[in-house]
Amino acid sequence: MRVVYGVNPVRELLRAGGGDVAEVWLAEGGTRGAAFAELERLGRGAGAKVRAAPRAKLDRLAGTDRHQGVVAVVADFRYAELEDLLARAQAGGRPPLLVVLDGVEDPHNLGAIIRSAHALGSHGVVIPRDRAVGVTPAVAKASAGAVERCPVARVTNVAKTLERLKEAGIWSVALAADGERPLGEVDLKGPTALVLGSEGEGIRPLVRRTCDLSARIPMSGDLDSLSVSASAAVALYEAARQRAGTPSKSAVEMRP
Repeated sequence: MRVVYGVNPVRELLRAGGGDVAEVWLAEGGTRGAAFAELERLGRGAGAKVRAAPRAKLDRLAGTDRHQGVVAVVADFRYAELEDLLARAQAGGRPPLLVVLDGVEDPHNLGAIIRSAHALGSHGVVIPRDRAVGVTPAVAKASAGAVERCPVARVTNVAKTLERLKEAGIWSVALAADGERPLGEVDLKGPTALVLGSEGEGIRPLVRRTCDLSARIPMSGDLDSLSVSASAAVALYEAARQRAGTPSKSAVEMRP
């Protein structure tokens, strides 16, 4: 079992179906308001046991005091298979757009990336099984509940996964500070996987060589890079902008 905490993550969990929710705990005392009333209604509608308890008990359940007075006890997170993401993308009526992460370790970064992926039209996120954070309660909280709506697949080998995506007609773009082209000059309208690396080392050399192209986000000011979650948001927005029909000023076709 796992826990999901925070008003928005638990609300999205219940709105997404909530069939795996066993219990919803709400903090006693204070102003409970409309948000708590909605959570209680959604929880009971999902067949969960809705209980009130002192905040100290919720602190113990969540492992943190940043739960906003709401904790849900849920079945273990169900990762998607890579083939599930491909089927979902190919059935969506628009070109596939995936996010592939090579070793992101910070749960807040992963949660923020999943949130951006869901908000900006990605068909799913791919993470490695080893040397990377999985979907934890902190990730679910940082995603504001998007982990319940955006499929996340775990794979054994990122480079081989990119080769499988290429077989499926999906081209991969590595995001790096020294990328070959500015991001705005790369065609992201076709089937695309955006590849981002870890917070410290970036994309590993083998993974980068497996990508079809590398791109950089043009920077001004004293910093030479963005956080991985900010980079993902910028790249996803650029893909969404291009796909909405607004062409880049000097688009360079990545595909023949």
